[in-house]
Amino acid sequence: MWTRGAYWKTLTCSTTCTLIGNPTYIWYKNGHNLDESTSPQYKYSVSSKYEDSYSCAVKGHEDLRSPAVCVQGQDCNRVTYTKMRICALKRTTVDISCSYTYPSYHKIKKAFWFTKWSVMDTDDMSSVPGYEGHIEYLGDKKSDCTLRITDLRLRDSAEYRFRFITSGGKFAGSPVSLTVTDVVLEMDPTSVSERENVTLTCRTKCTLDPITAYSWYKNGQPIPNSNTYSPVYSLFSVSSEDAGRYSCAVEGHEDLRSPEDTLNVRYGPKNTSVSASPSGEIVEGSSVTLTCSSDANPPVDKYTWYKKNITSPKASGQSYNITSISSEESGEYYCEAENTIASKNSTALMIIVAGKQTSVMTTAVGIIVVVLVLILCLSGLMWFRKKASKSTSDTRDTSDIAENGQGDSSPVYDNISSMAMTLTATQTAATVDQDDVHYASVHFSHSKNQEVPLYSTVQKQKQDEDVQYAVVKLNRPSSATKPAAQSAEEDSSVLYSTVNKPRTRKT
Repeated sequence: MWTRGAYWKTLTCSTTCTLIGNPTYIWYKNGHNLDESTSPQYKYSVSSKYEDSYSCAVKGHEDLRSPAVCVQGQDCNRVTYTKMRICALKRTTVDISCSYTYPSYHKIKKAFWFTKWSVMDTDDMSSVPGYEGHIEYLGDKKSDCTLRITDLRLRDSAEYRFRFITSGGKFAGSPVSLTVTDVVLEMDPTSVSERENVTLTCRTKCTLDPITAYSWYKNGQPIPNSNTYSPVYSLFSVSSEDAGRYSCAVEGHEDLRSPEDTLNVRYGPKNTSVSASPSGEIVEGSSVTLTCSSDANPPVDKYTWYKKNITSPKASGQSYNITSISSEESGEYYCEAENTIASKNSTALMIIVAGKQTSVMTTAVGIIVVVLVLILCLSGLMWFRKKASKSTSDTRDTSDIAENGQGDSSPVYDNISSMAMTLTATQTAATVDQDDVHYASVHFSHSKNQEVPLYSTVQKQKQDEDVQYAVVKLNRPSSATKPAAQSAEEDSSVLYSTVNKPRTRKT
C-alpha cells in the first residue's frame, strides 16, 4: 500500500498476523530487488515514473512476494499471478496462470518466461535445450501470460518469471516458485516384533493443492478400506501376516506410486512338525532319518531332539539319523525349534520298530495273498472264456442242424445212426474187453469256405451224389484171449461205412 506525503510517498509491507522476532523486509521495483530494511515501511520520491510498480517480501520467504502496486492509479507495468507457490507431482502437467498490464500508450514487442538457467532478455524458455516440447506459452501479447509445463521432472523445480518488452522499456514480474515432487513412503519402524505398532507416512516435498486423499498398497495390491485424507496410515499390533512390501499414492494419480518399503515382522517358531524317512513301520536293524520343520523369523538357529518320557535330549540339528535301529528304540519322538525370539516343540511322531521274523512273516503273508488273488482272477477268466466258447459252439450246431433239416428230405443222421447201431452190435459181440472207443470228427461242407465240426468225419462233396464217410476206430483186444477168426477179423481196427445220399436239387 502507499500513502501520499508532501514530497515523498510511503509504502507499507503488512501481514495478516504479527511476525515473531524482527523480520527483514525486501523491496522490489518493477520486479527487481530495490532495498532491504527492518522497517515494514519504505519511502520513495514523487519523481518516480507513473508506470513503476512496487512489491515486498519477508527475507527468507522471497518466493512469497506481495502483489505489485502502481505508483499512480492502475495504468502501470504489473504482473499478477494466481499462485506464487505451486506444488505439483512428477510426471503431471501444471499451468502457471498469470496476467499483466502496461500503460496504454506502450506497445508490446515481446513476452516470454525465463528462469535463472535461461538467457534473459533475448530468448524465452522454449529455446533452451531440454525444454523443447516440454514448455508451452499459452498467453498472448495483450494480457494473458499463462505458462504450461508438461511431464514434470524433478529438475523442473525452479523460480519462473514472466517478462515483457514494450516500446517504453522492459519489465519482469515477481518469480513464481514451482516445486516438483514425487511420492515417498516412510515406515517407522521397518522391523518389528509381533504385537507392535507401525506408522506409514506418504510424504511429498511440498503440500499438494488441493489437499487430496491417499491410497495404500501391500505387495502391489490395494489395502481394502485404506483410503485416507491423512498422509499417515497406522498398523496396530502387527502379526507375521502383516509382513510385506508397502507403497502409497495420491488419489487420482494411482499410477504414480511411491517406491516400495519392506516391513519385516519378527516372530518365534510356528508350525513346527516332524517327518520320518522312510515312513511307516521300520524294520529292526535298518536306518531312519527324522527331520524337523518350522516357520520362524529370524530362522531357527537351534534344533533339539527328544524321546517322549525321557528328559535328556537325544540329538541336535535339524535332522536326526538313527542307524541300526532296535525294537527298544520304538516310541514317540519330537523336536524343539528355537530362534532369538522364542522356542516351540513339535507334536510327537510315533516310530514303530518291527522284528526281522515278523517282517519276513508279514512279507510271506503278503506274497500268499497276492498269489491267491492272481489265481482267483485267472480262474474267473478261464471260466468266462469256457462259457463263451460253449455258447458259441452250441449256437453253431443248432444253426447247422436247422439248415440240414430244412434242405434235405432224408436227414444224414438217420444213416449215421443205423450205421452206428450195426457197428455197435458187431463191436459189442467182438470186443467185450475193449478199453476205449475213439471217435473222429464229422464235417459238413456247405460251402468251399465253411466247415462245421460234428462227432464223425463226414464230408459232403458237391457232386451228382453226396457221399458221407464215417470212420470209427476200435482198439484191438489182446489176441491171446480171442479166437483166431475173431482176432483176424479185428485186425482191421478201422471200419469204413459209406452212405450215399442223393443230392436234392433246389428249384
